Formats: sequence, C-alpha cells, structure tokens
Amino acid sequence: MNKTLAFLLGMLGINATSACSQQVFENADVKTFAELVNNPDIQLVDVRTTAEFAEGHIEGALNIDVKSGNFIQMAKEQLDTNKRVAVYCRSGKRSVDAANQLTSEGFSVINLVGGILAWQNENMPITKDTYEIDVFKTKSGKTVKFHALVHASIRIDYDGKEIMIDPVGKLGNRTIDYTSMPKADYLLITHEHGDHFDKAAIAQLTGASTQVILNKRCAEMLGAGEAMVNGDQKQLADDIKLEAVPAYNNTEGRTQFHPQGRDNGYILTIDGLRIYIAGDTEDIPEMSNVKDIDVAFLPCNQPYTMTVEQLVRAAKIVKPKVLFPYHFGQTDVSKTPELLKEDGIDVRIRHYE
Repeated sequence: MNKTLAFLLGMLGINATSACSQQVFENADVKTFAELVNNPDIQLVDVRTTAEFAEGHIEGALNIDVKSGNFIQMAKEQLDTNKRVAVYCRSGKRSVDAANQLTSEGFSVINLVGGILAWQNENMPITKDTYEIDVFKTKSGKTVKFHALVHASIRIDYDGKEIMIDPVGKLGNRTIDYTSMPKADYLLITHEHGDHFDKAAIAQLTGASTQVILNKRCAEMLGAGEAMVNGDQKQLADDIKLEAVPAYNNTEGRTQFHPQGRDNGYILTIDGLRIYIAGDTEDIPEMSNVKDIDVAFLPCNQPYTMTVEQLVRAAKIVKPKVLFPYHFGQTDVSKTPELLKEDGIDVRIRHYE
C-alpha cells in the first residue's frame, strides 16, 4: 500500500486492510463511521440477522444478512456500485467477511471496527423496530420468520428469500420504513383497497428480480405484475408454491366491500409449511377446501371482514395449528385464544391493528 495513503487514512481514523493481491476495504472507528453515515452518498448496511437487526440498529441501515447464502446477489440488487458502502455487524467479524465479499465485486467499502457493540459503548444512538417476529421450522428444518408490520402487511423471511404481503407504508399514525428492508423476491397483493394496495410501498420493495403477483384489478391499476385469479396455482421456486383462493363478503349489506370473484386470498407452501393468508373475507363456504394449514392469517374487522364470532367459525373450519388474527383495527380480538382453546389452535395476537 502507498505509505502516504496509509498515513492519511490513519489521520482520518480509517485503516485500510489489504494484501498485495487483494482489493482494499477501509476500517473506521466509531467517530469516523458516525461522520460517514451522515453522508447521503454513503450506503449503510447492517449484515447481521433479521432478528438482531430488529433488536436495535443504526438508523437508516439496510439489513442484508451476510450469512444468508445469497448475500452478494441481494447486495447487487439493492446497492449502487458507484456509491461507497458502510458495513457493520455485532462485533466486527461478520462485517469483515461482508467487506471482503463486497470489495471483490467492485464496491468501495468502509467497515466499522468493533461493530455495533463499539457503537453502543460510545453512547451512539440506535433505533429499534417494534415488529414482533414469530419463527417456524419447515419440514427440512429451515427457518421461516413472520414479521408483524401493520394491519394486513406481513413480511416473510425464508432461507434468504423475502416475501411481502400487502405492504402499506402508512396507516393511521403508524409508518413502515420499507427502505430499510431488503427488496422482495415475491410481492403479493390481495386487492385494491388502500390498506392493502400501496403503489409507493410496492415501488420501494421492487428490485430487478422481484415477482409482483396481484389480483386482476390491482394488476390493471399498477400496470405491471402478474395477475392470478381464484383457483390459479404457481410454482414460485422449487420449494415455494402459491395458490390464489376466494376472498369475499357474503353477508347481506356487506357484499359491496369485497365482491365475490374479485379479490384473492393466498395459500403459500414453503418447504412443506402451509400458510393461509385469507385476505379480506368472511367465513365463506370455500374455506372448507383449505386443508392442512400450519399457519393462518384470518381478518377480523367488522363490518368489512369478519366479526369475532365469524373468525372463530372460520378457524374451526380451517383448523390451523397457529392462528394470527389480523386486519383487526379497533375490533377487540383478545378473547379469541380462549374461544379456540378447546380446539387446540395456538392463537397469537400481534400488532396487526
């Protein structure tokens, strides 16, 4: 390395790490790193797991797990090679790995020495996500994580794949920052209502390889994506299958909210784990065809979807192992676990208001 360059970097609190045959990335102390990340031309990346990221991260960081198996692919989709990348992890070990991988792909990288632990030791601020995370195992032992974002917006993280359901950026006084999340591999929209269909959120989550799948009406409104209708099936990957199923109102005086045949519910089968995302629906007869469900998301927001009584009936029809009431707004669903206790259904209430 040029001795003059090394001296200048040292004066700035930055050390360059390289071998003669390797590309260079820079190491920065907390003070210098803090100055760098305030620069809008710096891309800040947290390379820890999604669970670690949720516990606390540097504000504005994008989360790309270096151990995910497709780290470089995700980085190429989400980062600009013309801008510098600032990386950090817990203690500085994984971020060195990330820095080496990124520099080998042509990125200019700065690594935080000591990681977020050093950052916190200097009393630097971190921010925390309020999204609850529920973790399940597939038949082959892989991990599926459900992030409860808001109302009907669900983030599913599986084996380095990102699946987003009905992402909405703002609902009431709650705002979701999708710019800090990875681009979606698969983005599913159930129907056109504003608490499910948000063009801005879709744009923020769409990368070069994102598959956007919607009902027919939303595909027309977006002018992009692939439309599925009730009964359609699609193999998204070798281990991910998608089915579009009916979702509608059938109570007199409510049918105008969600007419039969227009909207989609979805069944996702991820490496054998069957997930039913019902969409906006009542306890319709077609639910009797929904079988072998491990995890179900059923709406409860009268008069637009189901009453608590209808939710309970729907759960008894579908018989999921785990039930997440969602889309419940101001409806009180707190009694649902007790109402389904004898049916052996694990009811988990999260922040899906």
